[in-house]
Amino acid sequence: MRAVWTGTIGFGSYAIPVKAYSATEEREIPLHQVHEPDGGRIRVKRVCEVDGAEVPPEEMIRGYPVPGGDVVLLSDHELASLPMPGRTIAIRCFAPVSDVDPLWFAKSYYLEPEPAGTKPYVLFSEALQQSGRLALVTVALRRRETLGALRVRDQVIILETMRWPDEVRTPDFPFQHADVDIRPGELRRAANLVEELTGEFDPGRYPDRYREAFHALVQAKIDGAEVVQPTAAEQAEGVTRLLAALQESAADAEDARNAAVTKAKAAAARAAKARTTAKRAATRTRSKTS
Repeated sequence: MRAVWTGTIGFGSYAIPVKAYSATEEREIPLHQVHEPDGGRIRVKRVCEVDGAEVPPEEMIRGYPVPGGDVVLLSDHELASLPMPGRTIAIRCFAPVSDVDPLWFAKSYYLEPEPAGTKPYVLFSEALQQSGRLALVTVALRRRETLGALRVRDQVIILETMRWPDEVRTPDFPFQHADVDIRPGELRRAANLVEELTGEFDPGRYPDRYREAFHALVQAKIDGAEVVQPTAAEQAEGVTRLLAALQESAADAEDARNAAVTKAKAAAARAAKARTTAKRAATRTRSKTS
């Protein structure tokens, strides 16, 4: 695993250095929108709604909408200048685990102690377990301060980021205000059924049947050659261009070889002519001497 955050657990004047790792990961099925005739991936372009032009990354900044349709422009430099808490998980108080509804939890992170903080980390973990409490904290992650809770699982302290109060909706449904008549016998039978089906939590007993069926369907299509090659046309065109380039190179090489042979023959002819001329000159010189 790769650490996504480093900092400390702070309480009082003491701090435990820790690293944070994502405790969960998404296992989404990678389905894309594609063009049916050729299987090409459909891409979404970033287009300005005012002029309809595609916007390059260097022209993008943040904007905060205000009433009336105006937008306040905010640069990365301006956002970075805003005050942010330090890299400390600040403990605010402790509360019974049963007091915090899981609805408040957003994302889980494992906290690993740095070597120098192992003993106080284990001590704090044991104290939380024995007390049956969790620590309510504030922490800054990804340039945003958030509420959080520290709890223990398998001796590892987990940071649960939490939602702010205005991020949790209040349910308001008609049945909540209706006078529903529940008979004692009906409630007793329902409670008995719940008791009969009660067992230890084992998530491995519940496979993802949709995922299994999906992969079986995909494999069946692969085995039946029901696939498309989105780049087939480009590859075919590339092969054509490659063969043309090779043929052109071969022709150029042949021309070069022919030119070299012609030059060599011409040079040989000139050399032969020169030797013949030299022999004639030597013969004439010997004749005159005689």
